Amino acid sequence: MTQSLITAEQRVQLLAVGEARAAGQGIDPVPVVRLFTPDAHATWLLAALDPTDGDTAWGLIDLGIGLPALGTVKLSDLASIVGPRQQSVMRDRYFLAARPLSEYVRLAQENGSITD
Repeated sequence: MTQSLITAEQRVQLLAVGEARAAGQGIDPVPVVRLFTPDAHATWLLAALDPTDGDTAWGLIDLGIGLPALGTVKLSDLASIVGPRQQSVMRDRYFLAARPLSEYVRLAQENGSITD
């Protein structure tokens, strides 16, 4: 089920950024994938995947409580989340990052949520 959250191509991109971060490179990547709950207000803009476990993703997390922040989340945990109407976390198939992650963070913190 975890695989359905991200495509094979996205996994490769996320792992490449994860490897760069693990090597200590100071990078400001663009988010690779946007995950969301269709029946709640949670959104995850993921930019990296930990190469050691292939499950821990890093990016901008907005749980819909007005405090978006950078953090980590396990894809396996996201795959098990079910919203109030029994809908699972979904991948935005049409998401294409328009800016670096730092800009998404800045805008989300100004607005209290991820706006796009």
